[in-house]
Amino acid sequence: MILFGGDPHGDFSPVIRAVKIYSPQAVVLLGDFDLARSLEEELAAILDKTEVWFIHGNHDADQDCWYDHLFSSKLAHRNLHGRVVEIAGQRVAGLGGVFRAKIWRPPAVPRFPSHHDLLSICGKGERWRGGIPRKHHASIFWQHYTALWNQQADILVTHEAPSCHRYGFKELDDLAEALGVKAVFHGHHHEQYTKTISDGKILVHGVAKAGVSDQAGNVLIPGKSDTYKMRIKS
Repeated sequence: MILFGGDPHGDFSPVIRAVKIYSPQAVVLLGDFDLARSLEEELAAILDKTEVWFIHGNHDADQDCWYDHLFSSKLAHRNLHGRVVEIAGQRVAGLGGVFRAKIWRPPAVPRFPSHHDLLSICGKGERWRGGIPRKHHASIFWQHYTALWNQQADILVTHEAPSCHRYGFKELDDLAEALGVKAVFHGHHHEQYTKTISDGKILVHGVAKAGVSDQAGNVLIPGKSDTYKMRIKS
């Protein structure tokens, strides 16, 4: 069994409680950690009980310390962004971060398809640690999106939402279809709901802020939704 944790925003007690109660084989966190210390320190209570995997959100590159506590943590190798990994018998694909007009905000074409393209126009004062601006480590680039396109998966986890959400993107529907997934789990909007895309063929589960859901989208810990919606399909 895999559990899916919504944006913690500094509150890791719900996912820790869920792991202790339900004993899943793995938990996947959907971004926006707001880490005051390294991820392995925050989750030390469950690291011997389950596998922890994650994607990043838009806020994980807001501060140097938040970035380092995630991407330089001892769990950094569990980042699913831009790849497919078999977890608890399921192939899970990940796409972290958000669409931004500076880089690529569909339906517009990508302005900077890759990190290299962006870096080529960055002046010395704009670079962060010799690379692209820190903020754009949390932006979705075409290169990461297309890296998943020819792979196969059972589940797609994203920070952004597919088109079934009012602020979602059809490009994530297209990616889900290309991967052949049966379900998509996303965070970012702090809303708990279940809908469908691709003419009802793919389930989409939004997971609330600091909430926890199981593989079927059942809410195990409701979290802190800005808007709570009962499980309905549309």
